[in-house]
This record gives sequence, structure tokens and C-alpha cells, in this order.
Amino acid sequence: MLIRVLAEPRPGDARVALVPRSVAALVGAGHRVLFPSGAGAAAGLPDRSYSEAGAEVFTGPPPAADLVVAVGPVTLEEILPTEAVIAFLDPLGRPEEMARLAEAGVTAVAMELMPRTTQAQAMDALSSQATAAGYQAVLLAAARLPRFLPMMMTAAGTVPPAKVLVLGAGVAGLQAIATARRLGAMVSGYDIRPAAAEQVQSLGATFVGGPLEASAETGGGYAGEVAEDTRARQLAALAPHVEAADIVITTAQVPGKPAPRLITRQMVEAMRPGSVVIDLAASTGGNCEVTVPDQEVDIEGVLVLGPRDLANGTAGHASEMYSRNVTALIRHLAPEGDLVIDPSEPITAAACVTHGGDILVPAVRAARGGGA
Repeated sequence: MLIRVLAEPRPGDARVALVPRSVAALVGAGHRVLFPSGAGAAAGLPDRSYSEAGAEVFTGPPPAADLVVAVGPVTLEEILPTEAVIAFLDPLGRPEEMARLAEAGVTAVAMELMPRTTQAQAMDALSSQATAAGYQAVLLAAARLPRFLPMMMTAAGTVPPAKVLVLGAGVAGLQAIATARRLGAMVSGYDIRPAAAEQVQSLGATFVGGPLEASAETGGGYAGEVAEDTRARQLAALAPHVEAADIVITTAQVPGKPAPRLITRQMVEAMRPGSVVIDLAASTGGNCEVTVPDQEVDIEGVLVLGPRDLANGTAGHASEMYSRNVTALIRHLAPEGDLVIDPSEPITAAACVTHGGDILVPAVRAARGGGA
């Protein structure tokens, strides 16, 4: 199979879909890999490393390929000429673009739709990129906070540790908790899912009070929507913890839905000036009422940041993890060398959005308001 790596089209995205180690594995399995010159430079991966791994480095217009791999999201024009694409596609947020891919006859596999199963674990790109984002969120907050994170015992007196509150105990949230703990902060966390309490405490953090609902966890392990009365109880329970925190990191998202509102403007105004809020749900509306995607908002001295691509801060390792996810998926879909789309196979059924001119995922068809 002829695989072409896409040079990420979004400004500022330093990641690359395949790293040299993965290229060598794919070439060893009989595939050809085409690599656009310079596409890995921002992640610390020069063209030479790709050539040595067996990739065919090209310049100029992209050649035709059986499969394009990208981080994404991407448009039809950005990936052509190709018969298939593997990337983050935002299919529920961009159903019309999925329809365009279907009409063009492109087979599109969305990395964010990988099922949370044992078989698909090596392909779980949402988790790999959330790991990078959770880590980077703490570093960003620490850099903007005008205080130390750890307790300091100095000749000038003892400095107490910063208080870090993490809302949402998925992969990003748990990584944020672990990172803040390593840096010496006093850390607490919250999630609506009962199972999350034990996970937060296992990392040495305190689980703060708030409503718990087993029904809020979906079959794939993601958080779901909750009733309005539960949300009101959440806000009331979280308000004093938000007010006391030096840093708040929010990570709560619901697949295909706007992010749940966990922090109101009034709660931000009650925080101490100099405090920092990092909202990792900015791309889906934000967990904080005042969040503006990719901007910094100052509310009476409290900084609220809504970065959408924090994984870029560690583009080298983020690319390595994503590359392993993509390579595992290619091996699964092309065991004999050619891409095989079997809608009855569980991973394909979950993640293959378009094939044969049709939109296969019911939720994407519904988001578009009908069929392909």
C-alpha cells in the first residue's frame, strides 16, 4: 500500500502523523511511505531520519496515494489525491465535510471514534494526545502562576504549596493530577463518575465533594450529560473549592456534545488575583463560562486560558504516541497489505465514517440531518 504522510495544514500544529520508527516498521511490512519534506521538523524529526527509515521524501505537489495519514482535522482538498484517510476528523462537529468525503469516494477513518476496548487500546489516539495535553496544562499553569507550586522552606520563611484543582478525571485530568503532584502542589480532583474517586485518590490527590452519578458514565468509559438539578448541585459543591484554588484545570467533555459548564463567571471572580484557570474543553465550548478558545481572558486578575492544541507543547512525544496509534490501526485494517473495510468488524464499525460513497456512522448521519 502507498501511504502518504500529510504536512499538517493547521497553523501552529507541530505534530506529525508518522515518526521514523513507525515508517521503518511499515516499510518493513511491505508498504511504501511518502513523506513531505520538512513535515517533521517542528517535532524535532529531520528529513534525514525519514530517509534513513525508508521513506520517500518529496517536495512540491502531493503525489497520489492509497492512504493519507494525518493528525487533522483535515478537509477533502488538503488530502487529495487519495482513496482513504486516517486522522482526527471531528465527524460529529463537521458532518458536512464528512458528506464531501463520502461523495468523493474517500474512505475516512476517524481516530477519535476508536472504541475503548482491549483490542483497540493500541489505537486509542484520544488517550495518547490527552496524556500530552494534561501534562502540558500543568506546565502552562505553573508558568503563568506568580507563585511556586511546591512548598519551599527558605531563610526568608516557609512558602506553602500551591493548591491545584483538576475537574474531570479522564486521561488528561489524571495526567494533570500526576504532574502537579510531581511538582509538589497540593492537588485535589473531581469527576461526576463514581469510579473516578478511587483513581484520583490513587495518585495521592484529594477527591473533593460533589454529586456522583453512575449513569453519567457511558459504555465507552466517557462522561455523559447530567440532569439540570445535578448540574446545579455540582456548581454549588465546586464553588468553594474553585475559590480556594491557585490553579484550576478543567478537562470535562462529552463526545458529540457541548462541554459541561463547571465554572461560572462568579466563581472566577471569587478566586484570588493571580490565580490561573486552564480550560482544556475550550474546543467544545469550555467548562468555564468566560473561556475564549485560544485566548487569554483576565477576570479581575484571574487568568483564564482556553488552549485547543496543548499536545503541541510536547510535539515530539505527542507525535511518537500518535504514530504508534496510527501504525497499530494500519496493521489492523491492512493485515495483508491492502486496506480492508469490513463494516461488521467492531473497530471498523465504530471508526470508519465514510466508505463506498456512504456515511456509515449513524450519529454523523443524524448530525447532518439525514443520510449521506
